[in-house]
Amino acid sequence: MEKLKIKGVISDMDGVILDTEKLYVRFWCEAANFYGHPMERQHALGIRSMNKKFASVKLKGWFGEDFDYDAVRNKRIELMEKYIEENGIESKDGAEFLLSYLKENGYRLALATATPFDRAKRYLEKLGLFRYFDEVVCSSMVENGKPEPDIYLLAAERLGLEPQECIALEDSQNGIKSASSAGCKTVMVPDLDGPSDEVKPLLYDVADGLKDVVRIIRNYKTDEH
Repeated sequence: MEKLKIKGVISDMDGVILDTEKLYVRFWCEAANFYGHPMERQHALGIRSMNKKFASVKLKGWFGEDFDYDAVRNKRIELMEKYIEENGIESKDGAEFLLSYLKENGYRLALATATPFDRAKRYLEKLGLFRYFDEVVCSSMVENGKPEPDIYLLAAERLGLEPQECIALEDSQNGIKSASSAGCKTVMVPDLDGPSDEVKPLLYDVADGLKDVVRIIRNYKTDEH
């Protein structure tokens, strides 16, 4: 069977395009501790990119049934927004280089993020990056968020492409599961951790930063994966 040409790229936002995952981890922990739950880094990493209904179950399993997901999340948002207002927001190294390359070479580009649309747009506009995306798909737009495939299926559909015609860029284990199960060629761009043994078989490649994604896309034409 002839290999489908890559025509689009679907990217996660936090930890891939924006250097914000470190803030989510910090402020999830601070917010949970504010309410008396001893959340630590490994707990916050475990719910990265995870939809509320899945994350809530996991958090209750760790900290008990009295864990109020909405209260803790709202506190996390409050703390993180205050920090960003005072300190600004940063893109990941190579973000504009990659996005510019993709647009110049005719690739369709979508964002697939658990972050609400208004906030995602605001963050990206601060850095002049929102203009690069043809479509923005958020978890609130689908029935099941990550790690289920819905968000990547919708992103590909909105780009007018098959998932198999898209490379997906992810930094989290939950995001990798989502993109891979949708049928995308999934590339991990490590941020706070590398690929776990569980997700390694799901990956098409692992990029050494965003600039390295260009190499992966160029090599795809002759690659025999």
